[in-house]
Amino acid sequence: MDTDVAVVGAGPAGLALSLMLLRSGVRVALVEKSAGDLAAARRDFHGEVLQPGGQRVLDQLGVLAPARTRGARRLTGFRLLERGRVLLDVDYGRLPGPHDHLLALPQRHLLAELLAACRALPGFRHLPGHRVSALTEGHGRCTGVVATGPGGRRVTVRARVVAGADGRYSRTRALAGIGAGRTEAFDQDVVWFSLPAPGRATGTVAVHRAPGSAVLVHDTHPDRLRIGWTLPHRGWPAVAARGVEAVRAELAAALPQYADLVRDHVRALDDLRLLDVFAAHADTWVRDGLVLLGDAAHTHGPLGAQGVNLALQDAAALHPVLVDALAAGDCSRARLGAFA
Repeated sequence: MDTDVAVVGAGPAGLALSLMLLRSGVRVALVEKSAGDLAAARRDFHGEVLQPGGQRVLDQLGVLAPARTRGARRLTGFRLLERGRVLLDVDYGRLPGPHDHLLALPQRHLLAELLAACRALPGFRHLPGHRVSALTEGHGRCTGVVATGPGGRRVTVRARVVAGADGRYSRTRALAGIGAGRTEAFDQDVVWFSLPAPGRATGTVAVHRAPGSAVLVHDTHPDRLRIGWTLPHRGWPAVAARGVEAVRAELAAALPQYADLVRDHVRALDDLRLLDVFAAHADTWVRDGLVLLGDAAHTHGPLGAQGVNLALQDAAALHPVLVDALAAGDCSRARLGAFA
């Protein structure tokens, strides 16, 4: 298969970049290891809070409005509280419209709209259920990828540029031999879960400080609360060893206003999901014929709603660099370095 750009990874960065390139007349082959329907995929604890910058990128692509119609929650601000006392209150409504708010948009809704927009354009090839197994090289530059699909079928995608947008555990980065310095900067475990909460919408992203921990809470679609409970790094096994009743009691104490929801819906430790929290930065983002973006280039922790927004802004920053490089017939590290 021949194309202009082989994009690895159908997350927000990969799909947004694919759509931008297609609209510029660039041929794109999108390689994605997941085989299922993106609209139905369970990506419950992937980043979903869009900052104004991320919303602006999606609005310019024409996908924000249709993604919102699938279900989203408008959040007016960010609050930091301790024992009910407000320590910090950030009102996004003071920003100029139309992006004067945060938006909790389930990632499956966003990805489904981005993919639909890509499929509507010529020059797009989609390879779901294909895992990149090798990078191809020629004359000292990356020339494409080899992907293994269903039944072991191997496909070679020849491309002028390979864009690795395959996340924090990037296979593209590893195959290129590019290191990513991992930083345990957060010194925390983060345990995520969600609770059904009809009629209990908060309209904000709030962090509730509690002794020895903090709990992030925001509305999510449909009529649920999404909760991230931070604990000291490597502290979750000791907490879990005390059993679900002790966990419920600790959560209820940290979030007394939601104690009834915690008691009713946190029934087993399997209702909670521990995330591997770290930051990392790739040694280099570009080589001849190769570029990394999003979490593949710079991994962020889950708090602060930065990962998905920076991924989208990476795509917006990389797009004109790639178009100019392809037009000039020069996809060298020096030319692509305008992005990095």
